[in-house]
Amino acid sequence: MRAITVRDRDAGVRGMTLTDLPHPHAAENDVIVRVHAAGFTPGELSWPATWTDRAGRDRTPSVPGHELSGVVTELGYGTTGLSVGQRVFGLADWTRDGALADHVAVEARNLAPLPADIDHVTAAALPVSGLTAWQGLFDHGRLTAGRTVLIHGAAGGVGSLAVQLAREAGARVIGTGRAADRTTALDLGAHAFVDLQADRLEDAGPVDVVLDVIGGDILDRSAALVRPGGTLVTISRPVTVPPDGARAVFFVVEPDRAQLTALATRVRTGRLTPLIGSVHPLPDTAAAFAPGTRTPGKTVIRVAEEAG
Repeated sequence: MRAITVRDRDAGVRGMTLTDLPHPHAAENDVIVRVHAAGFTPGELSWPATWTDRAGRDRTPSVPGHELSGVVTELGYGTTGLSVGQRVFGLADWTRDGALADHVAVEARNLAPLPADIDHVTAAALPVSGLTAWQGLFDHGRLTAGRTVLIHGAAGGVGSLAVQLAREAGARVIGTGRAADRTTALDLGAHAFVDLQADRLEDAGPVDVVLDVIGGDILDRSAALVRPGGTLVTISRPVTVPPDGARAVFFVVEPDRAQLTALATRVRTGRLTPLIGSVHPLPDTAAAFAPGTRTPGKTVIRVAEEAG
């Protein structure tokens, strides 16, 4: 089968190549998925799990890309809850080969059924971004109606979904980003927008929750925005400047079938729209994520066309 592989962690996306690999094996409780569309986060190439298995053994060349949408083609021994021919979407395992390939082996529990009226490209934009937004806002941020949340990168893959989910939950939403992102963030439901290059971030507080996907100086400065009893949530790195009288949470997104199902339901009913930045064929993966390439929303790799 075709697969995008990486051999050198220092080469970044420039080190991605299209390679022929053996068909994956379905272990116990696995399924094999014929991938139709996949997502990739460039930060994956710096994660230890991209280069080693659960026992710490080297597993290069590695296949990156851990969000996928496709069709189940095989079941491993003991696998229940899914069936051959079923449309699914979800997260490939972090310490195993990912979904930038024609086929991928995935633990069945990491996948959710994909309704027939959601296309694979849309579904592939949901798993990492949607689960990160959901878990960051509600599981870790404890966001509820009437509270105020500041969402960094409001026009990005995670931020665009977080804005919509927070607005639906009844929160007041402040988005941040570049000047060009203002209209997108406001159209998605943000009540206000902060241009991180022209506006004073410090004027946006106090807020109950900050959801950070940027890190660096922006994360450090955001600590002062959180009111006592609130929460600073980030996926970028552990917090080094803690908020005064508030919680700080650094987390890594986890697979969750129930949450994936809830996200799909919102897409079907028009309450949630993934922001698709661009769609590229599998051989063009490296170019799609080359440094300097930036589009609002999620970049998706189309691996196969959907029949019918």
